[in-house]
Amino acid sequence: MPPHVSIIIVNYNNWEDTIECLDSLKNLSYKNFDVILIDNGSSEPQPKNFRISDYNYPLRFIPLNQNLGFAGGNNLGIKQALKSDANYILFLNNDTIVEPNFLNHLVEVGESDKSIGIIGPLIYKYTKPLTDFNQIWFAGGKIKFLPPKAEHLFKLAPLSYSPQISDYISGCCLLIKREVINKIGLIPEIYFLYYEDVEWCLLAKKQGFKIVLAPSAIIYHKQSKSAKEGSFLYIYYHTRNALLFVKNNGGVIIKISIYLYSFWLFLKQILKLILIPSKRHWAKAIIKGILDFWRNKYGKLEIL
Repeated sequence: MPPHVSIIIVNYNNWEDTIECLDSLKNLSYKNFDVILIDNGSSEPQPKNFRISDYNYPLRFIPLNQNLGFAGGNNLGIKQALKSDANYILFLNNDTIVEPNFLNHLVEVGESDKSIGIIGPLIYKYTKPLTDFNQIWFAGGKIKFLPPKAEHLFKLAPLSYSPQISDYISGCCLLIKREVINKIGLIPEIYFLYYEDVEWCLLAKKQGFKIVLAPSAIIYHKQSKSAKEGSFLYIYYHTRNALLFVKNNGGVIIKISIYLYSFWLFLKQILKLILIPSKRHWAKAIIKGILDFWRNKYGKLEIL
């Protein structure tokens, strides 16, 4: 029997996309899986067209009364999955659509090498209808410490459908072996949203596991539904958490440099506030992120 995979999906006020994602899993050619659906304290009511009995696979639904963030919601799912016989755990964004054979390809790559710990698919931007000309959203990741950034790669290397080593795999769709979690622990919840997947991959790499992109596995992503790209929250979390990631994982010189960099970035935003009115929205979010980094204020941003 092929390895058992537990798929964790976290919903937050986005039931329409979640149901479309769940429906796409009905067509999976890989059969040894179950789904754990976490509702992360949505204010949006559960729709009448969501019925567990409609799905042709095991589906467990866990509603929460608060938003635990990406890490917190997925960690709850991990704990549930580890109580079962799951060999792999897959994190799948609720705003994705999957190809029927994507999970076969991910597990095949994982099983090909014991040292491979985390595997991710090639992710295209979602369009309706899906075409052969969709733009790539994620084809592997590159980590930079100064300036701090976790970059998506948008082009495949030569021999594009062979597995490729990556600095990290996006938490949008990330398959991890049970034994890796046993070694590195749960997803770091200090970030709340963004960069927790990057740090998790780095922790796995430090334990000797390979981080691999499997381009033959394909999914489609609708992009930034929880915090819209360009919104205050999106900019804030990316700014604060990028600085925190470098602080947590850089050497002594890098850690000193990141504070100097944050001071320069802060001054730059002050000038934007004064001189460039069109940039004030971005500047305010970046300033707030830097200030909270300096104050060691992490987790969920509490907006008064």
